[in-house]
Formats: sequence, structure tokens, C-alpha cells
Amino acid sequence: MKGQNPYPMGSLTKNYEQKAIKKRLEAFLIDNVGKVVTRQMLIEVSKDPITGKEPENWHQRLSELRTDDGYTILSKRDRSYLSVEEYVLDSLEKRASAGKRVLPTKDTWGLVLARANNRCEWTEGGHHCCLAEGDIDPIGGGTVKLTPDHMQPHSVNPNSDPNDPAQWQALCGRHQVVKKNFWDSTSGKINTIAVIQALPNADKALAYQFLKTYFGDD
Repeated sequence: MKGQNPYPMGSLTKNYEQKAIKKRLEAFLIDNVGKVVTRQMLIEVSKDPITGKEPENWHQRLSELRTDDGYTILSKRDRSYLSVEEYVLDSLEKRASAGKRVLPTKDTWGLVLARANNRCEWTEGGHHCCLAEGDIDPIGGGTVKLTPDHMQPHSVNPNSDPNDPAQWQALCGRHQVVKKNFWDSTSGKINTIAVIQALPNADKALAYQFLKTYFGDD
């Protein structure tokens, strides 16, 4: 049975002019702590306060508030009563983070881009993305911007070597989101808990029933 949503709806009542996208999102969520905010609200906040341009990577900054800054930001994968594209900053208390997110050095990133021929390196089931920097994403929309991705998820290994191109890959914004923390590109192993969190409720229920049967828990 779907639980009743205990959170009131938040609102966007002022402009956020912090220089960094993540700082604008953080300020907005703090203003609405304990309230439901929508994807569209987050997009509005993430827009450049001068040009009004919507950044492709706002969702990555939201993810960093969870993983790097330790905020508990709930979504439908965490609470059944939240709708798709609804989020809640549960409290101002921060969890201990796995470690400061590192990035490849400029030289390392140059080597990664050269290896990738300036194209997205995402591969799944034999399909290669190969969208180039500056292309228009035919599925997600928007202009492609390639960004560095840890071959091992940051939550698994927060200490990727910034000088080793083999520990990094170039991904477009859409495939940064698709990967999330689901895949370890170095081993091919799946982060099972993250996958279950992202499943629809019906599939979560099937997994739950399977585990009850497997472990003999009536």
C-alpha cells in the first residue's frame, strides 16, 4: 500500500544568483528543507542567472550534493509516495561523505578525450553512444558536453588516480545520468542496491518476494 506523503509542497519564491549551479541548488533546497520540490523547480534554479540558459549537467550537481556533500535528498526511488521528478531534502544534517570527489588533471583529461576521439565512450550491449562534443542529443535533447566519469563509481572508490587515463572515461550528460552508481566500468559488476532503488514499485515488490522466498522468511 502506498504510504501517505508527509511532506508539504515547496515553492520557488525568489531568485538564486550564486555563481555555481550546485550552490544555487543547495540554497534552494535548504530554503525548502522538508518540502517536496519538482524537477522543473530545480531546472529553473539551475539556469544561469544572467543568460537564463539551462545547463545540461544540473542533475549531476544534484547528485554531488548527495554523494559529495552528504545531504539526504529523497526521490521516488527512496520513498514510494513521491512522484517521478519529485525530491525532498530530508534534513540539514549531513552524512559522512565517502571522500572528496577528484577529477582528472588537464593532461589526463586531454589523453582521455584523444582516446575517445572527443566522443562519448558509453557502451552497453554492444551499442556505442559516440555522440561528439557539441552534437545535439537526439534522445535527451540539448548540446552534448563531455565530462569525465570515474570508471569505478565514486561511491565504490573515491580515490581514483587523477593522473591515470585508464581510470577515467568521457561520457555525455545523458549517459552520466544513466550510469549513476549502477555500473563499475572496470569490473562490469552491478551496484545491486542502487539498481533496486531505481526500480518501479512493482519490480521492487517482485525482488522483495524473491528474497523472502530465497531466505525462507515468511
